[in-house]
Amino acid sequence: MRVPVVLAAATLTVAGRPQPPLPAVQSREILLATTTSTRDAGLLDSILPEFERRTGYRVKVIAVGSGQALELGRRGDADVVLAHAPDAERVLADSGYLLNRRLVMHNDYLFVGPATDPAGLRGLNDALAAIRRLGAGRGVFVSRGDQSGTHQLERRLWRHAGLEPPPPGGGGMAWYLESGQGMAATLQMADEKRAYTITDRATYLAWRDRLQLLPLVEGDPLLYNVYHVMEVSPHNAPRVNVAGARALADWLVAPETQRRIGEFGRSKFGQSLFVPDAGKVDRW
Repeated sequence: MRVPVVLAAATLTVAGRPQPPLPAVQSREILLATTTSTRDAGLLDSILPEFERRTGYRVKVIAVGSGQALELGRRGDADVVLAHAPDAERVLADSGYLLNRRLVMHNDYLFVGPATDPAGLRGLNDALAAIRRLGAGRGVFVSRGDQSGTHQLERRLWRHAGLEPPPPGGGGMAWYLESGQGMAATLQMADEKRAYTITDRATYLAWRDRLQLLPLVEGDPLLYNVYHVMEVSPHNAPRVNVAGARALADWLVAPETQRRIGEFGRSKFGQSLFVPDAGKVDRW
């Protein structure tokens, strides 16, 4: 439970920009509900300490699938949401549960799998062709199965390929497994099963040295992976930390933070794990 403390009204500076004064009584804890990929890739550990140092806020990260993160926001059990499930985000934003939906960054998804590649995916840049080959049972596939943004993307691919998405639990299909866990755990399960899965690039690169899975399918525009930040509406959840949510959301899209996001991973992996997008035209 968050315990509010009494504060004198003060102006904070976040990423070089003055923020509105905090109310006289205001929690110093911000609940951030976010996808596991931002945690598993190490991005949050890289950027949040600077926000906490500058503002005095403490950010409690609840890393779950995007579907669960959005549900936490809808219920008012989080103050701010960082997710990558555009269709589900728009529903809650249009309904007034989430406010100020803004672009933060993007990367892309990959199909990864074993070196033996029994489904023959290697070298494809057509995600629908890949999902059809997997649907033919030519290799074991591990799904997130958790309504995360990655799981929602997978289900969209089945539908776009003209196939019925496998039912929860796989419907008895031996080649279709569900992890029910985050991206890192799903990658580990696929590695143990010598199976295929769909992953965001950032988490795969962060875990690559501990896996034998190889990137097999990439480059299809359908595999675009975009992240938005949204503040939880106090009208639906009066206990929300409005000032804290606004400060964190503003900070994520501020120029200095966007620069940090763009640099993250470059020294270790030779490429950025996320591409900063704040202020760009949002087609999602």
